[in-house]
Amino acid sequence: MATKTVTQTKPAPVPPKKLITGEELFRMPNTESVELIAGEIVTKMPTGHPHGFIENIIGALLYIYLKTNQIGRALTGEVGIYTQRDPDQIRAADVVYISHEQLAKAQETGYLDVAPELVVEIMSPANSWTEAQEKLTEYFAIGVQVVWIVDPQLEQVHVYRSLEEVKLLQKEDELSSEEILPGFRVALTEIFDAE
Repeated sequence: MATKTVTQTKPAPVPPKKLITGEELFRMPNTESVELIAGEIVTKMPTGHPHGFIENIIGALLYIYLKTNQIGRALTGEVGIYTQRDPDQIRAADVVYISHEQLAKAQETGYLDVAPELVVEIMSPANSWTEAQEKLTEYFAIGVQVVWIVDPQLEQVHVYRSLEEVKLLQKEDELSSEEILPGFRVALTEIFDAE
């Protein structure tokens, strides 16, 4: 009986993915709802109008406070922040506060390449707590001092000063971060009951 020789063909090698930099992402059109994760573009779901309304309220409250106190800027609208380089990672924050001192160290155009003092993330149905924890880890690794995670559905704010130090605020509480925003205090009802 004759034996058959079977030759196995190797699968064609998969070419490595082309990683892009934060600078390349910034120059691309139509990148409003994306983040850059380890050099690869990841599409984010657009947020709903309740999310946008709360983002606007928090941004406005910070703007009013900063207009009087002149210590920095509030930025809104999915602000791109480098959380890693080579491969680049850009996270989109809903609201940030950055002091004039930190802003002076940032590049003039493009995404923030220095850590803001405060990042505000507003949970939406498309977000998971796993994703929030990943972002927290990255933000604290680059030097962010405080992160507010706002949960509109439960009307709560988690105030993180590190991965281990978190304070849960309920609707009847006041929101403050005295170490970076001296004198800033706002009742959560101003955020969750605003009209």
